[in-house]
Amino acid sequence: MSEAAEPGPTGPATPPDSHPEPVEDPARAAAGSPDLATLNAAVASCRACPRLVEWRETVAREKRASYADETYWGRPVPAFGDPRASVLVVGLAPAAHGANRTGRMFTGDRSGDWLFRALHRAGFASRPDGRSADDGLRLRNLWLTAAVHCAPPDNRPTADERRTCRPWLERELDLLAPGLRCIVSLGGFSWDHVLRVLRDRDWPVPVPKPRFGHGAEVTVEGPHGPLALLASYHPSQQNTFTGRLTEPAFDRVWSRARVLADTPTE
Repeated sequence: MSEAAEPGPTGPATPPDSHPEPVEDPARAAAGSPDLATLNAAVASCRACPRLVEWRETVAREKRASYADETYWGRPVPAFGDPRASVLVVGLAPAAHGANRTGRMFTGDRSGDWLFRALHRAGFASRPDGRSADDGLRLRNLWLTAAVHCAPPDNRPTADERRTCRPWLERELDLLAPGLRCIVSLGGFSWDHVLRVLRDRDWPVPVPKPRFGHGAEVTVEGPHGPLALLASYHPSQQNTFTGRLTEPAFDRVWSRARVLADTPTE
């Protein structure tokens, strides 16, 4: 099993000065990234969506009272995990006071608490919590990303913002594809987004489009072999507080991802 890329010793996995210029054209920057580390550095420097830039920076200045003494990341949040992963996890976007604060995807809020506990139980994470970018958490055989890399107002990115951010995910797929066996979509938006990206890149996505539902699974034949797409309810408070998503139900998705990740290639 491969080891995860280490986060920086004192801060987020991608240092804020690791890309020399602000990125205004994600498609061009993504296409010019030869590896995931370079891609992450470009993501963290992106300023392509004015509304998202203003919102993430406003949140980082004003802060939540309980985090008043912390320095917020306040930038696009890069992906995180093992660059040799066979499992790709795609969420919606960073939370304003979660990953927008910590600088590491899904870290610092209750959704992340649920996710990292489940990943730890399934053997994908070195510890059951993720509180900050330098807490020692490591992911194994799994890469964690989102459809949109900036925290959006009301957790609702616009259609234009989703399209603008899409090249980052497309390039992640290019770089991970040779070893990728499974994509886990957290929530209906991620499910639709991933299917659209694959279809537009001429992967044989079934028609009609597979319906979202917790535990849904469909396999498509990609350029490097079969790729399983798994669906899960998002571990949002709306879903976990109401019991729509339970830990046993969440664990079943990750157990299935574990089986797919460990299946030898032919």
